[in-house]
Amino acid sequence: MTAEIVMPETPLPEHRETIFRLLDLFNDERSGFPDPVRPLALLLREPGSEAVLGGLWGVSYWQWLFVDLLFVPEALRGQGMGSELLGRAETIARERSCIGVWLLSFSFQAPAFYRQCGYAEFGHIADYPPGHGCTYLMKRLAW
Repeated sequence: MTAEIVMPETPLPEHRETIFRLLDLFNDERSGFPDPVRPLALLLREPGSEAVLGGLWGVSYWQWLFVDLLFVPEALRGQGMGSELLGRAETIARERSCIGVWLLSFSFQAPAFYRQCGYAEFGHIADYPPGHGCTYLMKRLAW
């Protein structure tokens, strides 16, 4: 087999999807634990509108939920929306038989919020982005 490395001028979603499918198949074969990737979306919308104001996006795989995105607009912060989104995601993770939830948060985002919600740091990258930090957090789910 031979191959060449090419860099498309405009990477497309289908490029990522193809690489993901190949890696997913490899992972399932090697881990001995095939588990379907299941996306999760919880949306914040203004009542009576279809416009998305924020929300949570994640994916469960290998019995863990990864929270990829969580955003609450400033006007709605301090009202428990972030906690409710995270709590609902944890409930869904339990329903999917997940062991826990993990995520990352930059120092200018909300690592303290996640700690208040019971998440513990398991990794940190200093100066990512420069002058800030990236914290990896996780929470094992109680049954």
